[in-house]
Amino acid sequence: MSKLTKNQKIAEAKVESNRQYRLSEACALVKETSFTKFDASVDIAVRLGVDPRKANQMVRGVVTLPNGTGKQTRVLVLCTPDKEAEAKEAGADYVGLDEYVEKIKGGWTDIDVIICTPSVMPKIGAIGRILGPRGLMPNPKTGTVTMEIGKAVKEVKAGKIDFKVDKQGIVHASIGKVSFDAGKLYENAVEFINTILRLKPQALKGTYVKSIYLSSTMGPGICVDSKTIDAAAE
Repeated sequence: MSKLTKNQKIAEAKVESNRQYRLSEACALVKETSFTKFDASVDIAVRLGVDPRKANQMVRGVVTLPNGTGKQTRVLVLCTPDKEAEAKEAGADYVGLDEYVEKIKGGWTDIDVIICTPSVMPKIGAIGRILGPRGLMPNPKTGTVTMEIGKAVKEVKAGKIDFKVDKQGIVHASIGKVSFDAGKLYENAVEFINTILRLKPQALKGTYVKSIYLSSTMGPGICVDSKTIDAAAE
């Protein structure tokens, strides 16, 4: 096991291991415990009391963070020629169809989000085995299969993200950067958590939100008192 660096020891010392912090406190503390030389991401992990193996307990959704993610999201739009101008005007990084399908078949996946029109889905289905494991497969439920290409591109660029509970019952997402002030991180966290709360499966029995942690890249996890979330949402 590798030894902690001096800065890591300082960061660890700032976080009380047995304490649950108010969300506002955690958003401030996550900035204080980041010592990376780059602008680290701030991540949230929400452990849910669901069984992801059951279809009626699957938690999946989309949320537009009010202050964005702080990341430059690379968007590929796969569409017919009549939609290309709309996609480019909205700010898509790559626009086309057949040439990009072939590039992806060849192993190119240097993108964050793919948006497409319904009519081209048959062609995209052929590369589903490449896109699926990487979380790049367009889906009508997340708004990435749509005729409103321009609107979809602008939303993604503005901070719209999609999320899905993993096999361990945890939802992970990036809600900003360490360079954000604590207030903006707080607003993003509240929006994300509220979205998850609205998606509570009706079939669920027992506790829905079991734990919430905030952390920066390479920083310690900060436990958030889930009992403060309702107050934060008001």
